[in-house]
Amino acid sequence: MTDYVIHTEDTAPGDTRQPLTVLREAFGFVPNGAGVMANSPALLHSFFSAFGHFRGGGTFTPAERQVLLLSNAVANDCAWAVAFHSVEALADGVTPAAVDAIRRRGLPTEPRFAALSTLTRSLIEKRGHLDETDATAFTAAGFDDGQLLEVITGVAISTMTNYAANVARPPLEPPLRPHAWAY
Repeated sequence: MTDYVIHTEDTAPGDTRQPLTVLREAFGFVPNGAGVMANSPALLHSFFSAFGHFRGGGTFTPAERQVLLLSNAVANDCAWAVAFHSVEALADGVTPAAVDAIRRRGLPTEPRFAALSTLTRSLIEKRGHLDETDATAFTAAGFDDGQLLEVITGVAISTMTNYAANVARPPLEPPLRPHAWAY
């Protein structure tokens, strides 16, 4: 496996420093997943732009976004992202029981979270070829058809990070270590 530099704001190539600065300001550290993606400006900028729209212009609550992103990380067997999104989910109000259920490949007891996690995993597992029952179960939980399309955005941005971290295998940052996960 190739060894990737985990860039910081000081080592990042050219115009990848600005997104890393924004991430450091948001999280208190530059996430190693982003530091890896900085090896490819195209990847980091694509991720950063899409995530900004997903977070800033999306309709999901912070907790719902984290349920979606954590479900993606588990479905993609990305240990780094599972730890990262476990921390973020707890900070955004997802209950420890719901986080634990998703990490164990189960479902949260909260109906909306369960429907969102199920749809997210179905999109990944079925490569976008959902059955009518998948969409119906999602909308029956109170989501709308536009939000089903918004889940695709979450899956796409999460896939960028998950795959980059799966290829590079960055170490967990100290705040993430208590949430280490193995598939």
